Order: sequence, then C-alpha cells, then structure tokens
Amino acid sequence: MMIQHRSRTLAAACLLAATTTMLAASGCAKSETPDNAGDDSSQAAQAAKSPESSSGSGCSLRTYGAPKLDLKDAVVGFSQSEKEANPFRIAETRSIKDEAEKIGVKKLLTTNAQSQLSKQISDIQDMLSQGVQFLIVAPLNSDGLEPAFKAAAAKKVPVLTIDRKVNSTACKDYVAFLGSDFVEQGKRAADAMIKATGGKGEVAILLGASGNNVTTDRTKGFVDQAEAQAPGLRIVARQTGEFARDKGQQVMEQLIQSKPDISAVYAENDEMGLGAVTALKAAGKKPGKDVKIVSVDGTRNAVQALVNGEYNAVIESNPRFGPLAFATAQKFYGGEEIPENVIISDRAYDESNAKASLGGAY
Repeated sequence: MMIQHRSRTLAAACLLAATTTMLAASGCAKSETPDNAGDDSSQAAQAAKSPESSSGSGCSLRTYGAPKLDLKDAVVGFSQSEKEANPFRIAETRSIKDEAEKIGVKKLLTTNAQSQLSKQISDIQDMLSQGVQFLIVAPLNSDGLEPAFKAAAAKKVPVLTIDRKVNSTACKDYVAFLGSDFVEQGKRAADAMIKATGGKGEVAILLGASGNNVTTDRTKGFVDQAEAQAPGLRIVARQTGEFARDKGQQVMEQLIQSKPDISAVYAENDEMGLGAVTALKAAGKKPGKDVKIVSVDGTRNAVQALVNGEYNAVIESNPRFGPLAFATAQKFYGGEEIPENVIISDRAYDESNAKASLGGAY
C-alpha cells in the first residue's frame, strides 16, 4: 500500500488521478506533489551509461553499515526539493511513485520542501521519526542537508541522492548519486548553439538557482566549450532565472532593454527558456530566428517549441528516476557495490527529430 498525499493548490490536477487512492494518516509527512505528472513514466526510461562512466569507490551494504532489507516489506521515503510547478519535478515524483507501486513497496512517504532548505531538512527528519527505512532524496542545494543526513545515519537509514549532488561523503552520509553529467550537458548545449548561430553573435546565459552543482556545472560546460570552439560567440550576460519560467521571462525582458544586440540565449533549464520565448515575442522578436534559444531538460513544451520553430535545441535531463533508483536500491540490499556516481544517458532534440520525439518528452 502506498500513502500518497495530494496538493491542495493543485486539486484540479489531482482530479485526473481519481483512480489513485489517497490515505491520510495522523502525523504523516505532508506532500504538496500532484499525482498526475502528465506523462507515462515508462516512456524514455533512464539508462545508466557504461560502467566506465560511473565513478568513485563502491559502496555496499556491509561498508555502509545498514541492516539488510526487503523493499517490499519496507517503508521508503522520497524527499522532493522544489514546487511541482516544474514539469521536471512532476515527472520525477510521478516516476518514483509509479515504480514503488510497481515493485510492491509496502509504504511510500513523500514530501515536498517547496524550495526551502529548512523544510527539506525537517521533512527528512519527520519521515525518519515515522520509521522510514530507506530514503531517496532530490537535494535542493549541494550544501546544507548535513543535519538530515546525520539523522539518517544515526538510524542506519541509507540515503540515495538523485538529480543534484551533495557536498558530503559518499558511503558515509549517502550511498550514491544518480543523475546526469551536467558539465557534459553544458558542452552539448554549446555545440548546439554553435551550430544554430554559426559560431558568432552575443549570447546571454539564464543561470539556474545558485547553491547547487547543476547550475555551476551547466555553466562551466557551456562557457568552456564555447570559448574553445567558437571565439566569435561572445557571452555578454549571465543572470539567474532561478530555474523558473516567470523569472526567466523577467530577466529576458530586462536583457532586451539592456543588451538589445543579444542574438542567442542559453537557458539552463527549459522553463527559463520558455519564459525567454514569451518575452521575445512580446518585444516583437522572433524566438528561434532573431534570437536562437538552446536549453536543458527535455520538457514537452520545449520540444513543442522546437517543432513550432521557436526554439533551436534542447539537451535532455531525464527526470524518470524511479526504475533506476529502485533497481539501485535492490542491488545495494542484494550486497552489490554501488558506484559513488551513477551517470545516466541523456538524448538531445533539434529540428531534425523534435516532431518524431515529442511523445517521449515529459
């Protein structure tokens, strides 16, 4: 049986998930996540790259010091970091819930930190007090979760981190990290931008939220590759849009005024890129033509913008962590060593494959 809590603010979305039973229990951790992710989490399932792409020393049940566990008889917790306004987070949470149900996890508790680090810490501590035996955590920031991880370690509860790295010690504070190579994503975005622009022009970077490795790595990959491969592609602005569509739109509106010669935008997630599209259209510019746009994520709206000619490329960051996360957990409890970093394969979308690939986007 899975305990799933619904978002009051997203009640309309929840009605679409009427076939899912909601059980409310006194004292249970609350979740603000909708069940209807708008996608089939079985589509475009994640695949880990070859073993050679994984890195770090292995972590086993014995070296971690946790008790053996059958997930079907376990209480598992999932700590989501950000509001479910972002399609990435919706698809990620849905994938975890779907896979837990598929493999028969006894009980799944889910929480949402609503982009507040203090809440994510208390969410994890609350789930531990409710008897959670295994934790999957999507960290809000790379730093700051130490109190929560220490609380888990004190109860010998293994922690698997997904989609963002933490600056903690693997096989002590957490088992492993599952996610993309974010530097590589930035490099691929730069290659796509060079192709779209011919390697010339003025580029603005819409930075993600500060305090996590995703923003740092996607920026580094893009900047290093652009400087090395296209000196004529000048980066003239870097401003944070905090991974949010409205913020991306606001920043783009400001840049249109302050940097009118900008001919390209690299957005470190699709939501900011789509915000930039709105701002450009309002200013009478043609996104995808007057101003080239490349972003990272692979949401259905961004891929549709590609189909519509308002975008130039999207580098995927696959959020469907459920199957890989639980498969990794089962290997861990089966005695196998788990690499410190399990890197997944991400695809890319451009005008040549966007229409055919739209159904697999999230």
